[in-house]
This record gives sequence, C-alpha cells and structure tokens, in this order.
Amino acid sequence: MHGEMMNWLAPLAAMLCAGLVAGFAAGIFGIGGGFVVVPALLVVLPLLGGTHEAIAHVAIGTSAATIIVTSIRSLLAHAKRGAVEFEVLKAWAPWIVLGCGAGVLLAGHVDGDTLKMIFATGVALMSLNFLLPSISGKVVSDTMPSGIVRMGIAGGLGTFSSLLGIGGGVIAIMVMTLCGRTIHRAIATASGIGTLIAIPTTIGFAIIGFRETGLPWGSLGYINVPATLAIASMSMLTAPLGVAAAHSLPAGPLKKIFGVYLIVIAVVMFRNAMKL
Repeated sequence: MHGEMMNWLAPLAAMLCAGLVAGFAAGIFGIGGGFVVVPALLVVLPLLGGTHEAIAHVAIGTSAATIIVTSIRSLLAHAKRGAVEFEVLKAWAPWIVLGCGAGVLLAGHVDGDTLKMIFATGVALMSLNFLLPSISGKVVSDTMPSGIVRMGIAGGLGTFSSLLGIGGGVIAIMVMTLCGRTIHRAIATASGIGTLIAIPTTIGFAIIGFRETGLPWGSLGYINVPATLAIASMSMLTAPLGVAAAHSLPAGPLKKIFGVYLIVIAVVMFRNAMKL
C-alpha cells in the first residue's frame, strides 16, 4: 500500500504544479494554459499506464478539458473588470466550433508521434509572438474582421487549437490588437475564446477515443479524468492571480521568459517525436 501511494505522489504533484502554472499563464496572457499542461501530461500520463501511441492524444484531449475550467475562471475575472467584448465572442463562436470539429476529426486520423510534431511546430510558431518585438502597437483596422475573413480566421483558429490542446489566445490577441483593441481587452476576450475552443474539443476527443484500448488509468475516451480534476482544481486558484497581474504589471519580461520556455518545449517535443 505504501509503495502504491508513493507511485501516485510524483504524478499527482506534477499535475498539481502544472495546474498552478497553467492557471496563472491563462490569466496573465489570455491563453488556455495548454502550452504548460500538454508537456506536463506527456511526462506524467505514462505513469498511469497506457500505450505510447495513446499518450499524445490523451494529453491533448485532457489539456482541452482543463482549459474549460481555466478559461471560464479567467473570463469571469476579466468580466468583472468590464474588459470582455462579448459581441466578438458571439460573432466568432459558430466558426470556432466548426473549426474545432475539423481539428478533432483530423486528430483522430494521425498517430501519436505526428500529433507531437504538430504540437511542437505550433509551439515554435507561437514562441515568436513572445520573443520578437511586439506588433501589438500597430493597428491595421479599427473594426474586427467580418464575413469570409472572420470565417477563415475563426475556423482556422479552432482547427489549429483543437489539434494542439490549447485555448488559441495568442492568435486571438494578435488579431484583436491589430484591430485597435487594447492589450487588456484582447487578453480578456481571448479567455472567452479559450472556452469556445475547449468545450467542443473536449467532447470530440472523448468521442473519438471512446472505443480505444491502451489508455491510461482513469480515461474517458482521450480525456483523463484524474489529471483533469487535479490540474483544473489548481488552475482555478491561480487564474484570478494572473488576471490581476495582467492588469497591474508590465508583461514584457514575463513574455520573454515564456517565449524561451516555449522554444525549449518545442525542441524537447521534436526530439521526442523523432525518437532522437
């Protein structure tokens, strides 16, 4: 019994820590926290059993499930400050959901290593937003995209994010700041976009993994329930702290640190996927 408890302590501690960091990142950067959660799960989930092939899918699906809680917590905290543009969320919602459906279907037809490569590529691209001189000061329009442009951006955002198990905040923030929104309003609204992405993605990964074998203990389809509960419970505590920091601290130094973290994660994931 003592040995079994010790076997559980390491993965539980890792998941709780991932939840704390993911919640704070979600609040301060307007992201869902998937860039923190997925790498942590790829390390922890093998300790719960399951095949190598299934781990990547479960990590992506479980990350999406945790983002439901994290993003809603961040959204409510930002809404109290009156910073969320709910009109944008309503206009983007249908196309985001359709994009998520396409991403889930695509994820169901790729193997675990390919999914890791997609995640690593996405992480590397997203790191540029944190490391390179910001383009947020530039404004190309004073209105948000509409018509076919909105359909393409929102649909692509949903597809890309569901494949990576992320909340899509980085892309959403870039679009909103280019369209004249302040960084605070962009971050606040991006937390709502994370919710729109996470709910259909979670449902989709649960469905496509429902009949799969070789899943880690406690999995419902490609959603690991114990990991979801552990990570989400901690992210609920730190998401409001991240929101407070976003409204009171200069994000520049933190963005650089997070950008370096993303580069490291991308390299590790590439090596893992290629089995170097």
